[in-house]
Amino acid sequence: MGKVPFTRDGLENLKIEYNNLKKIERPEIIKAISIAREHGDLSENAEYHAAKEKQSFIEGRISELEDVLSRAEIIDLSKLNGTKVTFGTTVKVFDEDLDEEVTYSIVGPYETDLEKKLISVTSPLARALLGKEVNSVVEANTPRGIKVYEIIDIKVI
Repeated sequence: MGKVPFTRDGLENLKIEYNNLKKIERPEIIKAISIAREHGDLSENAEYHAAKEKQSFIEGRISELEDVLSRAEIIDLSKLNGTKVTFGTTVKVFDEDLDEEVTYSIVGPYETDLEKKLISVTSPLARALLGKEVNSVVEANTPRGIKVYEIIDIKVI
């Protein structure tokens, strides 16, 4: 598999999550499983089964993060000029369907947060915007159908 692009902050946040899982969450769930075992019959012990399920999730996430972190590549945003939409740019667009301006930052797939308007470089909207300049009109084939945007401004994150 190839490299996974990150902003410096995005990679730091992923490292924090990884360390939290390994140093806090994993030991806590091991302790919870041990305590649940002490309650007797494991076949009808809901606490034990819930703890084992959470442990499975934690171990899976740790494995996923180890893989991603081993392939992480920080993109040097200082080399971007902000004339075209690229990874690491913040794009202000006019959403013709909503009749309003919306600002998105284009980040790596593991940094996505729609509430903060951080969209993955692999998302349909980002793919439609990549390489375009201010005043360009783009059509993005989104899960909600084709949406039309006009690029108003581009800045480096």
